[in-house]
Amino acid sequence: MSKQILITGGAGFVGSHLADGLLRAGHKVRILDDLTPQVHPEGKRPEYLSPDVELVVGDVRDGELLRKVLPGVDVVYHFAATVGVGQSMYEISRYMSVNTQGTAELLQAILDLKLAPEKLVVASSMSIYGEGQYRCPQCECAMNPPVRGLQQLKESRWEVHCEPCGSALQPAPTREDKPSEINSMYALSKRDQEELCMIYGRTYGLPVTALRFFNIYGTRQALSNPYTGVAAIFASRMLNGQAPMVFEDGEQMRDFVSVHDIVRANMLALERPESNGRVINIGSGRPISIRDVASILARSLGVDFEPVITHKYRAGDIRHCYADLTLARACLGYEPQVTHEEGFAELATWLQSQEAEDKAETMLQHLTTYGLTA
Repeated sequence: MSKQILITGGAGFVGSHLADGLLRAGHKVRILDDLTPQVHPEGKRPEYLSPDVELVVGDVRDGELLRKVLPGVDVVYHFAATVGVGQSMYEISRYMSVNTQGTAELLQAILDLKLAPEKLVVASSMSIYGEGQYRCPQCECAMNPPVRGLQQLKESRWEVHCEPCGSALQPAPTREDKPSEINSMYALSKRDQEELCMIYGRTYGLPVTALRFFNIYGTRQALSNPYTGVAAIFASRMLNGQAPMVFEDGEQMRDFVSVHDIVRANMLALERPESNGRVINIGSGRPISIRDVASILARSLGVDFEPVITHKYRAGDIRHCYADLTLARACLGYEPQVTHEEGFAELATWLQSQEAEDKAETMLQHLTTYGLTA
């Protein structure tokens, strides 16, 4: 049955892919997006956005506008957010305003209009966890270590260690019940988004699913945004004849997940009532080092660039984190389908037709100015 669906922040990378999937499934899609210049430098409707999408240009913090776009909507996907850990540490008020206050305005508008959507799906983030989960090989037990302190980072001691025995901890899949340890303003604002929506759902009987996305990559990423995903940042460097710059020693592990798998998970959340009231990891479940991401991208692009290992740190970064997908499989029937090799090859093919302005040095200057890297 066709539904009217609203995607806040839907003109961007992930939202536009979701819009395509929803349209293919026979739904009607309305998007509210402010076309922020950092993501949309030309400030106009992106060419990749389907002509079948109804685009309303505006800010999610605009309560009056929300009261115009929400009536008649069956399902809301709340994707509107300012993203990027590093930038959030020096643009504090903007991140908290767009992400936290924007979510509050959306929920307030739904309440004031006395609407009862069938479902609200909110895009959450793995950044909420802080460090991922670990296991101590000596103590043979699971660990939830605290985030690394500034002094440890300044001394280039990158790994997380077991406090009782001092052994380097081994990363393990991170479950949804891991205690949250917020390490950046971005993470705090994403936890706000998630908790606001879940509280609203419990209070007013609105079915809500929070999907904690891990590191998403794919076509349509904003290549000239130095705070977008690391794969796009690396690609922008290489397309401009520069080697990618890698923080720390490059061995930090992340969970890179194709945008196609992210779309699949969101579509399943719409169909599966078992996901109601749940917070669910969405990733590939397959950890990969940042150094290896740079190498795979270089091979896919056909360039001969070895990553520059800077041995610098960024405030807010964690060491290792990848997804435990047990709950996603049980509640959504989700199974990642795109391998890193397939996904990065698709990304590389798309990149060949793109122009990317490399702003990595600008990002470093900003972080250095505020004492957020060394």
